[in-house]
Amino acid sequence: MKLVSFTAPDGKTYPGALFESRNLVIGLNGEGFSSTLEVIAAGIMETQAEITYPFFKFNEVRLGPPLPNPPRVFAIGLNYRDHAIETNKPIPATPIVFLKLPTAIIGPGDPIVLPKNSSEPDYEAELAFVIGKGGFRIPTDKWREHVYGYTIVNDVSARDVQRASTQWSLSKSFPTLCPMGPAIVTANEIPDPHALSISLSIDGEVLQNSNTSELIFKIPALIEYISSITPLLPGDIVSTGTPSGVGIGRTPQRWLKPGETVTVTVEGLGSLTNPVVAE
Repeated sequence: MKLVSFTAPDGKTYPGALFESRNLVIGLNGEGFSSTLEVIAAGIMETQAEITYPFFKFNEVRLGPPLPNPPRVFAIGLNYRDHAIETNKPIPATPIVFLKLPTAIIGPGDPIVLPKNSSEPDYEAELAFVIGKGGFRIPTDKWREHVYGYTIVNDVSARDVQRASTQWSLSKSFPTLCPMGPAIVTANEIPDPHALSISLSIDGEVLQNSNTSELIFKIPALIEYISSITPLLPGDIVSTGTPSGVGIGRTPQRWLKPGETVTVTVEGLGSLTNPVVAE
């Protein structure tokens, strides 16, 4: 199932299931759910709602971020070897974990607003996973029991703000710097999340092109590590890091500019496209 959050013609926002082959979005509120977070917490990965509940043509609705209200957004730094090398950082021995604030989340088609107090806004294509069943000190061999599904995140970063501190969270949490979506694809549809092509393009120019097989710390290790410190909660998002090709690693360095359009594509998850505007 492709879980989405959508605004219907009545102006209200509902959780839904996207059926791209039929150009339909099925509302899940008829099953008693008022948000995608409730669907995730209930562990619903399939729906028969199309039999009994209203559906909408895709062009009648607007997709928002598939999970606009997660408890937390964890992000992983330097989790592709080539990315660590291009930024002149050592290969990490343990996962580098920081937070992106949920107030930074936007959905597909929403504009990335470049903050006026940063001159170095950067892009980062990332695979993210969403926790379904929470837990504390989860062993690596139990990781699949705790992953609800997968989505795309663009970990947009204000690099000059990032360099000004040893803490990364605020530099990555300006409003709109966490594009997400277009859907959360449930785990039963992705047999191996560590074998997915991942790329990012700006106005059609491919700037990042890799595969999640290149992750240093893969999903089982990330779940074990984070949950050894804080209990994971239903709806927690973990964005697994970005491959090489980011703006800060290029010569000359390449920053996001107003008027551009950024697209992140992950195999099996679709594409996340956002225009870029100035504040």
